[in-house]
Amino acid sequence: MSTGRGSPVSCSSVEASKSKQGPEHLIVLVHGIMASPSDWTYGEAVLKKRLGDNFFIYASSSNIYAKSFDGINVAGRRLAKEQAKETGSGAGVMLTSGGSEISRTSGLGAIAGLEPTNFITLATPHLGVRGKNQGIFLFSCFPEPRMPDMVGWKTSSIRRELDLRKPLRRSVDGYKYIVNVEYCSPVSSDGPHFPLRAARAKEAAQSTPNMENTQEYHQMMEEEMIRGLQRVGWKKVDVNFHASMWPYSAHNNMHVKNEWLHNAGAGVIAHVADSLKQTCLPSSLSTRN
Repeated sequence: MSTGRGSPVSCSSVEASKSKQGPEHLIVLVHGIMASPSDWTYGEAVLKKRLGDNFFIYASSSNIYAKSFDGINVAGRRLAKEQAKETGSGAGVMLTSGGSEISRTSGLGAIAGLEPTNFITLATPHLGVRGKNQGIFLFSCFPEPRMPDMVGWKTSSIRRELDLRKPLRRSVDGYKYIVNVEYCSPVSSDGPHFPLRAARAKEAAQSTPNMENTQEYHQMMEEEMIRGLQRVGWKKVDVNFHASMWPYSAHNNMHVKNEWLHNAGAGVIAHVADSLKQTCLPSSLSTRN
């Protein structure tokens, strides 16, 4: 898997890990808007159980509840300061919803001087939340296919409208409600593709706002964001909760905010844990349950 800044950090050997005291790998869990570390109670417990003692799992608490409305720059600085206190040989970051935007702003190119090996997003509005059906460095994103929820499929999976297809419904083996796993290689870009007409569209949208002007400008900005985000590789994991008991709770199901209400997302958390295990542990260990 790749990372947006620098090179991936190699996982240490079994012998090296045995010679050290305490966990070798750091995983930081970041909640979304108007939330708290308690959102990760289930996810943290499952990750600890499936990954073992060699991983230190930490749920961020620097931007709880109303603090998440201070803006991504302020919240990002708080998160960076908080994470600077944590250490490990390889860092992973797992985020949900708006927490991913905050984390990108926090300068997660390094955590305590470490380059993250995994950056995982769950139901994240990478391209914003405008549009219908809207109210995700292993570079991975777990999008919600066409659920009338807070975050739509296109924005959470970093896809263009023409790339969206009819959502699959059959779960992959071993992970309920995960319907597709796809690796998207990095797409090279020569730099910003923001033309002069985009600047004019922005000016028009601000000076004489109407549906046509605003839509044109948003489409140009969306394309620019897609180009930038596709410069790194993504492992896209599509999740479809249509057959679950509470399909309209897809946003909270994704990270099992409440174990009893949102347990449809248990397969998502299990898939995340197994992906981390395969990335950070030697093959002889990653096959164990």
